[in-house]
Order: sequence, then structure tokens, then C-alpha cells
Amino acid sequence: MTQNGDPEQSGKAQDLSRDKPAVKKTRRKLRDGGEKPKSRRWEPFSSLSRRILALNLFSLVFLAGGILYLDQFRTGLIEARVQALTTNGRMIAEALGESALREVSLTGQIGHLTLETRTIRQVLRRLAVVTKTPARLYNRDGRLIADSRLLISAGREIIFEDLPPPDETRGVEKILGDFYDFIASLIPDTRDYPLYPGNSAVSAKEFYEVEGALRGEIGSVIRQTRDGTLMLTVAVPVQGFKHILGGLMLVESGQAIDDAVKAAQVTTLIVFTVTVMITLLLSLYLARTIATPIHRLSEAADKVRLGLGRRVDLPDFSRRRDEIGDLSVSFRKMTAALYDRMDAVEAFAADVAHELKNPLTSLGTAIDTFERVKDEETRKKLEAVISSDVKRLDRLITDISAASRLDAELSRTEGEPVEMVKLIDGVVDMYRNGNNNGVTVSFETTHNEIVVQGAPGRLGQVLRNLIDNALSFSPQGGTVQVRLTEHEGNGDGNWVQVDVEDQGPGIPENKLEAIFNRFYTERPQSEGFGRHSGLGLSISRLIVDAHGGTLSASNRMSPDGGIIGAKFTMRMWK
Repeated sequence: MTQNGDPEQSGKAQDLSRDKPAVKKTRRKLRDGGEKPKSRRWEPFSSLSRRILALNLFSLVFLAGGILYLDQFRTGLIEARVQALTTNGRMIAEALGESALREVSLTGQIGHLTLETRTIRQVLRRLAVVTKTPARLYNRDGRLIADSRLLISAGREIIFEDLPPPDETRGVEKILGDFYDFIASLIPDTRDYPLYPGNSAVSAKEFYEVEGALRGEIGSVIRQTRDGTLMLTVAVPVQGFKHILGGLMLVESGQAIDDAVKAAQVTTLIVFTVTVMITLLLSLYLARTIATPIHRLSEAADKVRLGLGRRVDLPDFSRRRDEIGDLSVSFRKMTAALYDRMDAVEAFAADVAHELKNPLTSLGTAIDTFERVKDEETRKKLEAVISSDVKRLDRLITDISAASRLDAELSRTEGEPVEMVKLIDGVVDMYRNGNNNGVTVSFETTHNEIVVQGAPGRLGQVLRNLIDNALSFSPQGGTVQVRLTEHEGNGDGNWVQVDVEDQGPGIPENKLEAIFNRFYTERPQSEGFGRHSGLGLSISRLIVDAHGGTLSASNRMSPDGGIIGAKFTMRMWK
């Protein structure tokens, strides 16, 4: 055998050396590809935060929008003002009717009633000033005979201009008021009111509500000027002695209504703005309390996945006492179980390598010696050693394969009711008729029906391992006792105990736990070397642990303090 090895392998090595740039490119692609974790940074407006904000603000914006754009408040104000104008109009019309009666009683006789007198004009102007409502009076022919906005003597229009109130608008209100005016200018006015003829109109034909008043009807009409200002008009008939003398029309600008609506909606905007700010802060706080812990957990999970460091401690949020805290506790337990599983796999691999190395070394030494030795008797001994080592390797590989599949199989197995009396009785029957070196296997129980939840095949394997172990240490003519009992727990439920007792030399006190380690074996002198792999008790404890039970070892003691055998105890909760 040369150090250069096979020429074909050498050629492959040369090909690989020539392909180094491609290999480096592939490695760089793997290093920079999907395995590299994306950098996660918590942002106040992350996807989760935006969802929380959207859900919290949607209903608020919808409600505020309904308040701002529904016309119920405005319509209510208009109806109330029209009703007030109607009431004022009826009072003024009654006063004008009484004045007309007094005006025509100059000779003490009732003559022709008329509204076209100076007294009527004075009464109309005085009443219009008191009610602060412009009024027009039409005669029976529909001609305008009096207008409260015209001076009686000069015939000129009186212009009333209210002084603006002191500017007490605060900065926020002014800003929101300007914002309201801007939005209102963008939204077209969908209300289709008839055009107001203007103050120059003097004929009743231009106001059909006045024509109705001349027929004895009370009517009202809502109009708007060319610049969009509302004008409310109410027409009331003026009567004297149940005769219609004319029609009275009251006119009022709707600017006060628009100002009231604007003030209410600006107030709504102020409340909405404050509410939005509070909702925004609370939503950010809520998003931070949810998104930040999840972000930290995801970063720690990435470190665990990539293996950055031997062990990664996940953040502990158990003090939160909510779903995030429960999630962190579950993640921490899961990660701890994962690390324990990894440690167990590494330890198992190391133990397997160690156990396989001994028979392989012995086998190699025997083969090398066999080639050099010419003595037939020595060669036969070496053949026996080689055969024993091969069988030992076969047993080791078989037990190692079974142990490696056991954990995965137990995780997939679903428990079923197991009748322990029938199970143990069936296992013990296998040893009653067998060759046990004169050792008797007996079984006793305190109950006839004891049922636990588990896998009957695996529990039977545990019993066989314990009985086989007890038989190997029992003296000829001895007894292996299997005992099944049921016990009541202190508020934690009942538990079942299975004891397997032998009459052997017992177990050293410092080895009561070590015997459950993998590949640990300490057999009697009479038993040949290498007949056991040292995995039986380890597999048994693994099966019992998977069932939520315990498996322990102890020594049986005599009254004088001597060891009279070993006892293995398996406990399982019902």
C-alpha cells in the first residue's frame, strides 16, 4: 500500500483542484444566499404596528367622517329656524292686521281695509327691528308696499352690519378652521336649492310662497344666492275681519346656520385630533409590547437555527403573565429540549465510537497476529477471538440501531390502555418453561385489574430486560420475583409500581445510577465477555421516561444489614 493511493482518486483530486474557483463560487453563494438571516430591526411603524393602528383608527375615522359630512345637524338647524320665522311672521301679521283696523276707523265706521298707510310701515319696521328679521309686506295685488330695510321718508335701504366679535380664536381652532374651509372648498355642494331673486325683486310673482300667502296659505322656501349663501323665506297672510289684506314675507340669511355647523364640526375636529393622538400613542405602546418581544424571540430563534454559540438563551417574558409570556416560556422549554437532544445525540455518537473501537481494535490485532502465527492451536484461539469480536460487533450494531430508532418511534406512538396483569403474566410465562439455569421466575399482584396508558410492546420490552438482567445475576436455584402493586397518591392521582427482585450479589452503592448509562456493563465472572452491549437498562429507562414514569435501582437488605439481592422499581402514573 502506497501513500499516493488509487490513481483514479488522485485524478479526482486533481480535477477538484482545478475546479477551486467554481467551488469557491459555490461556497460564496451558500454563504451569501438563503441561509444568511435577514437583518431584523424593530420599527415603530412595522407591519404589525400598521395593522394595529389601522384597526384602531378605522372606526374612529369612520365615526368622525359621519359626523362631519352628514347633514342631519344642519337640517335640524334649518327646520328650527324656519319654525321660528313662521312664529315671528304670524305675530307680525296679527299686529299688522290690528293696525289696519285702527287705521280705517277715522269716522267711527268701518270702511275699506287697507295696508298702504304710514302707520303700517312704522309698525313693520319696528317689529322687524325687534325680531331682527327683514320683512316685506305685499298688498292683495302682489305689489310691494313696505320693506323694513327701507327708510320710510327717504326710501333708501338700511344696511345692517354686525361688528365682528373680538378675535378669541386659539391657534389650534384657527388651524383646524382653515383646514375645514379648505376641505369644504374641495367638496362640491350637492344641495340643489332655487336661486334667491335678490333684494331688488319687488313683485310677489318672484316668490311663489307670497302668492300662496295671498291665497291664505302659510309657506316657506329655502333658497341660496349666487355665492352659495342660504336664504330662508317664510310667507304669512295678513288678515283683517277674516279678509286677506296682503302677504308678509320674512327673509333671513342662513350664514348663522353655516357658522354654527362649522363651529360644531371644528369642535368635532378638535376632539377627533386629540382622540387620534391618544389612540396613536396607545396603539404604538400596544404594538411595541407585542412586536418587540416577538422580534427578540425571532432573533434568538435565528441564532439557535444558525448555531451561533453553543447555547443561546432566549428572552424570558414569563413575568408578563399573558400570551407573549406563555410563548416565551414554551420557546425556552422547546430550546432546552432541543439542546438536550443535541447533547444526547453527541454523547451517543461518542459512546458508539468508543464501543465500536474496542472490538475493532481487538479484531484488527487478532487478524494481524493470525497472519504471522503458524501454530494451529494458536490460530484456532485467534479464530475464536475473531468470531467473538464479529458477533460482538453485530450485537453492538443491532442494539445501537434499535436504540437510535427508539426515541423517534416513541414520539410517534400513541398510547393505549394496557392491562398490566395480563402483560406481566404473559412475559413471565416465557421464562417459566425456559432454561433459566434453574432460576424460578414468579409473579404476584395485589389487584386483578390494573390499567395504565402506554405502548404494550415497549413496556413488555422493559420487563424482559429487567428479568434478563435479574436472571444473569441470580444463583442457580434462586428466584426472580416480579411484584405488581397499586398505590394512591396524595391528590396527584394513583400510580402503579412494578418490582423485579433477584437474589444476586446486589449493586455497589456508587453504581446505582451508573448502571443506566449507555454501554455500561458489569457482568458476573461466569458470563462470557462481550455477550451484552450495555444498552438494555439505558433503553429501559428511556422507554419508562417516555411514558412519564420512573425506573430506579436499589439493593434488598437483610435484617442484619447485609445485601441479599438487587431490586429494580418501575413506577407509572395511571
